[in-house]
Amino acid sequence: MDGLWDFAPLPGNEEGTGEYPYRLVVPGCWEQHPELATYRGRGVYRRMIRIDEAVSLRLAFKGVSHTAKVFFDGKLITEHYNAYTAFTAKVRGVQPGLHELRVEADNSFGEASSLHVPNDYYTYGGLIRPVVLEKIGDCYLEDIRFIPSCDESGWSGEITAAVCNDSPHARTVHLRGTLGQEILDFGSITLLPGPGKVTTVTRTFRFADVIPWSGSTPRLYELQLELMLQGVAEPVDDLVERVGFRVVHAREGAILLNGEPVFLKGFNRHEDHALAGPSLPLSLMVGDLELMKGMGVNAVRTSHYPNDERFLDLCDEQGWLVWEENHARGLSIEQMRNPNFISQCEAVNNEMVTQHVNHPSIILWAILNECASDMEEGREHYRRQLDQIRRLDSSRPLTFASHHREKEKCFDLADVVSVNLYPQWYTDDDPGELCDRARAWADELGGKGKPMIISEFGADGYYGFRSPARVKGSEERQADILELNLVAYLKRPYLSGLFIWQFCDCRVTEATGWLLTRAMTKNSKGVVDEYRRPKLVCDVVRKYYIGQ
Repeated sequence: MDGLWDFAPLPGNEEGTGEYPYRLVVPGCWEQHPELATYRGRGVYRRMIRIDEAVSLRLAFKGVSHTAKVFFDGKLITEHYNAYTAFTAKVRGVQPGLHELRVEADNSFGEASSLHVPNDYYTYGGLIRPVVLEKIGDCYLEDIRFIPSCDESGWSGEITAAVCNDSPHARTVHLRGTLGQEILDFGSITLLPGPGKVTTVTRTFRFADVIPWSGSTPRLYELQLELMLQGVAEPVDDLVERVGFRVVHAREGAILLNGEPVFLKGFNRHEDHALAGPSLPLSLMVGDLELMKGMGVNAVRTSHYPNDERFLDLCDEQGWLVWEENHARGLSIEQMRNPNFISQCEAVNNEMVTQHVNHPSIILWAILNECASDMEEGREHYRRQLDQIRRLDSSRPLTFASHHREKEKCFDLADVVSVNLYPQWYTDDDPGELCDRARAWADELGGKGKPMIISEFGADGYYGFRSPARVKGSEERQADILELNLVAYLKRPYLSGLFIWQFCDCRVTEATGWLLTRAMTKNSKGVVDEYRRPKLVCDVVRKYYIGQ
């Protein structure tokens, strides 16, 4: 449902007058309109839908920032929290004619939200990712999950199908499909009566002549399932997922992809662009990947939230290695005591993993960047969330980015130790010496023998600010600092990866406190600016990442 939608801001507690003074692009953010460039609060989108036959509909919203209420013909049909994960809503028995779809989005801050707070990136407002309208029957395939494994006899895949039955009666269905050259037969399944009753069935299949997915050979396969009703010749529904055969482990101090150690030469990347905000079209996503690839990069960290599924699709196709993390950055223990924190994190984690589990490019799940992992109370939150993700998907190693140095209390809970260090920018430490101390802290605090990643390092560099004196903030000084860091880290054999902070400059929240230190309300540590214009440091990254 891409295109222009009607839009009206709803300042304060306004319910709206029925007038829509703007026409905004979906997917997009309202900040793209010059009159709404700094608007924070509630706004409502409207789209009229013409239906030609009696039908049941499912609406899929790939991302609404930051909270959403969805109305169909004036009736509230669903609500959702979190800008960066998808959600759906069904409408049964829609009659022919013209129907109104309204979506109320809200990106304001408040006590009801524990994760959406003023931060070192900007939370835009609106329908920032695509909206999809689907026609559904009484029985349909809700989801497919694929988990590959490999042993001495070859490759297997555990496939879980979720089938929804909205009819008031139990139904017998047959599920069949293909993956590569293999025929998949799940047999007959009895669906319990609905409405909305979901039955899951899991089968494990063996696969011959598999080409494993890797960074150099990103081989993808179509996994297609068809749903057959008893007594009906044609399928009533089908669903296709793209999957890859690969296994990831964290063992003996290394990250292993298909049994071979990999070194992550990465960038942290925000979904942010000066012209598009968080709603990058496919062309700009491809452009980002091409710029990174030209600097020798092979890995991306989705700081600090789950990314657009289209970007992950590109990473699958091109062989990128992805660290994906939940939406929680820099929260103090006081913020983590918000009564909604546990439930909102649980929902975000569940949606992130279940929606993105089939992407072979994702090799690490991560949680709670720079939160209160230095306290026993905070440790309980880390333990709870890591345990939750392991229950959802045990096929990937887990990590989190820590900045607590010798005070860290959660390294033993993760599979990979990750630390954020900013020597020569926030501190005067020698990068190599600080890295060695970080390894020692990790060994002492529960991370001994685990792979280690430098998950953030970098320096501000204001695009176009050149200084013969190489003062802080100049492009020259940024390049110097990144070079010192890269030289030191690439000599440390105990490291399994590096993620430079960051790929592109990004907008930040205009607020008080430490956010006032962000000149021009930007985090300017990008190696390219918000328009993707390269800074001097790009040549440094290229020199060391390609030469490594």
